Amino acid sequence: MPNLLSLFRILLVPLLVAVLLTKFEGKEFVGLAVFWLASLTDFLDGFIARRKKQVTQLGKLLDPAADKILISAAFISLVEMGLAPAWMVVIIIAREFAVSSLRSLAASENVVLGAIRSAKLKTVMQIVAISLLIIFNQLGEFERLAPLSLWVAMLASLYSGAEYFVRFAPGLLKRDNSVEG
Repeated sequence: MPNLLSLFRILLVPLLVAVLLTKFEGKEFVGLAVFWLASLTDFLDGFIARRKKQVTQLGKLLDPAADKILISAAFISLVEMGLAPAWMVVIIIAREFAVSSLRSLAASENVVLGAIRSAKLKTVMQIVAISLLIIFNQLGEFERLAPLSLWVAMLASLYSGAEYFVRFAPGLLKRDNSVEG
């Protein structure tokens, strides 16, 4: 079940992009609903996997990939819609690739890098920012909240990425060099 939820999240991505980039009345609310449904599957797949002890190797790979696909597609769509600056989105997505690369290096050394608290906070901030940006035109008096939330998400992304590298890169690089030497 958890892996099916991750697959479902990936399958929701084209629908989310199509909704966000197609002009029709109420697209913001439909897009927000699709994004929230996909985000909910992120919470549920991990919860179910841990609760029912169904953590698998496939799930360890599929869940973070599904997360990155969803977040990247949503942010890229928001750039296309003119609601998010491309440079901020590049920073957020680059962090995702950098941490994924660090995790790949760790996996090659048979080390599993679990999610750290700042990464979980980063994910929440990204979901909030994307949600607010999707309904940006409907916010009225709160219209400054959406851009501010994007700044918070970007800074949280930078912080959690830096924390991963400060915590884990020195040990992994030391292990990697000792294997070659």
